[in-house]
Amino acid sequence: MLVQCLYASRPSAKLTSNQIDVILEQSRRNNPLLGLTGILCFTDDVFIQLLEGGRDEVCELFNSIIRDDRHRDVRILVFEEIGQRRFGNWTMGQVDISKINPGLLLKYSEKPRLDPFSCSGQATMALIQELVSSAAIIGRSG
Repeated sequence: MLVQCLYASRPSAKLTSNQIDVILEQSRRNNPLLGLTGILCFTDDVFIQLLEGGRDEVCELFNSIIRDDRHRDVRILVFEEIGQRRFGNWTMGQVDISKINPGLLLKYSEKPRLDPFSCSGQATMALIQELVSSAAIIGRSG
């Protein structure tokens, strides 16, 4: 059974671009072995990650993220069974939201900044879908 988990978190400390690269590299190396795909969106103070795969594998990875000292305020935004993957081409795609037009962010939230903690999970999912459609996601497969 395939599931999709969309969650948000805040970094415990400011992460460098090198640390983000390490997280992405680990994901791109480990996710294919687990049958996981997804996308990581980030700013200096927010992570949004969408994971797809088998229920057990997605839940185990999410549990490890909760225990990861680099994250705080981890919140599930959407968790659902899916008939097919939406993001199957990405072992872990990435987008730096700080480089996105603020008007796109304003389309899905009250203010032109990424704040998944104050908008619905469905609005955050719609934003991710639009980022995919606009080719803002980079790093298809590792």
